[in-house]
Amino acid sequence: MENFIVSARKYRPQTFDTVVGQAHITSTLKNAIRSSHVAQAYLFCGPRGVGKTTCARILAKTINCTNRTKSIEACDECESCKSFNSGHSLNIYELDAASNNSVEDIRNLINQVSFAPQIGTHKVYIIDEVHMLSQAAFNAFLKTLEEPPKHAIFILATTEKHKIIPTILSRCQIFDFSRIKIDDIVGHLETIAKKEKVKTEEDALHVIGQKVDGSMRDALSIFDQMVSLSGNNITYKTVIDNLSILDYDYYFKVTDGLLEKNTSASLLIFNEILNKGFDGHHFINGLAEHLRNLLVCKDEITLQLMEVSANIRERYKTQSKKTEADFLLRGLSLLNKADVQYKASRNQRLLVELVLLQLCSLQGNVSGVEKKSEVLSISPIAPTLKVEMITKQDKTVAEVNEAPVVYAKSISEPPTQNISSPAPSKEIPVKPTNGKIPLKGNMLSISSMTNGSTPLKTKSQTVSPSTTSTEEAKDLETAWKDFSESIKKKNKINLSSTLSARKPMMEDDATISFSVLNQVQEDEINFIKTDLLAFLRSGMKNPALQVKIIVDKHDTERKPYTGEEKYQHLSEKNPALDKLRQKFNLEIDF
Repeated sequence: MENFIVSARKYRPQTFDTVVGQAHITSTLKNAIRSSHVAQAYLFCGPRGVGKTTCARILAKTINCTNRTKSIEACDECESCKSFNSGHSLNIYELDAASNNSVEDIRNLINQVSFAPQIGTHKVYIIDEVHMLSQAAFNAFLKTLEEPPKHAIFILATTEKHKIIPTILSRCQIFDFSRIKIDDIVGHLETIAKKEKVKTEEDALHVIGQKVDGSMRDALSIFDQMVSLSGNNITYKTVIDNLSILDYDYYFKVTDGLLEKNTSASLLIFNEILNKGFDGHHFINGLAEHLRNLLVCKDEITLQLMEVSANIRERYKTQSKKTEADFLLRGLSLLNKADVQYKASRNQRLLVELVLLQLCSLQGNVSGVEKKSEVLSISPIAPTLKVEMITKQDKTVAEVNEAPVVYAKSISEPPTQNISSPAPSKEIPVKPTNGKIPLKGNMLSISSMTNGSTPLKTKSQTVSPSTTSTEEAKDLETAWKDFSESIKKKNKINLSSTLSARKPMMEDDATISFSVLNQVQEDEINFIKTDLLAFLRSGMKNPALQVKIIVDKHDTERKPYTGEEKYQHLSEKNPALDKLRQKFNLEIDF
């Protein structure tokens, strides 16, 4: 059987120009070689699979090449290049610090540094995962790293730069490798697929690029896995089925259901997702990413932030035109809260379903204009008209001298004429029945605004303000008393007495005032004010309530409250008490 070589090794870059996604690194190294300004020590930092070790090997190969090209690349023809390509070069030494991290390993490395190269001009020492070296090994390496022989170049590679001691960092030129962009990964995979004669779908390669989080090595490994699974035809469905990735179609369908306020469809789609073995947390994060992409598609300027294929991008643009930005922002806020609460929730499925129901309810309120059911559009009324209300046998009628009939209209249809404008010359006649007009449906008769009579009220306005205020006062008194009792059960008797001493008052619909005797009482109430507000808002069902504490400075009969005040009060009444304390040198525990 023929030996198979994985793509990560078979297509490993051999020159600077073939390195993918690190142009800022390769161009700097090539310029350093061109101008003979190669440093004695380099530190290559970055995530896994982005080309740190590859660039180190290319640098070692290019430095020792005796016939470099005009673009500062190795020729692959000289003796040094051939030995590098075959893996037998004596000018490169690689050390894995993950398994060779002791002082003894570093001493062996230092002993080899003193020997000059037989072929070429430099010896390159590559130490991979250098952050794994022990503290003693780092200290043993310092002197050699700072003053190596002229022929020695050290290249340190690490994924965790913060674990390297500052004294090592100060002796190296530091290069930060970036994550490889999805478009670069897709382009490189397409190139390899052509060489291997593998048919691929662009959407499939984009899914692979998103899955690997910027690592080219991981992308090539998944590519080999897909080739082994599906042969020479990699499709989008094959990739998402075998990488446990939720299809874009589910997110588009769920969003359509949310926009149509179709709660049943949204819940059924979520149930189908769970039946396929996907986690609810995975769905929440995916839907948040989907709404984010829709928001990005709202503007052509931010469209470049979309890291998807052209086909999927068009679908996003089409759906984004149906959605309002306010809906997307509020939806993202809900999903973000659900993401935080998911792990702590006992019923995680219910949490996701509640979020879907809330998202469905958002769509009806995104316009920012709340439609009122009915308002009155009032036509001009003559100043001498008068309407009197008479109630007979549960039938409300209006005695009319002369009055036009006024109909209720939608708020979107403003009155054609202001109420204060003069009456038109031509009046609309109204034919009364025995001088009375029954009030039916939305038909109302309205008295003149200038004769001082009471205007006609609709059904929703029949509750008098005095009745409402009385009910609020009772609710406030009940809630206040309940909170005082709950404080008393917690052994806060003094505070409970303070709350029970006086009654709170409603200044307006959202403000409660409560007077206290002194600053001490005010401070005590302010200390539990948050709990008090929460209790009152819940009991009175008014989330806008606020409590204002007022110190009654005009209270002439102020009673002693603190221990010190009580002692002063008693000693003023009975001076012998203070003499007794001084005589026996007593201390009072206030």
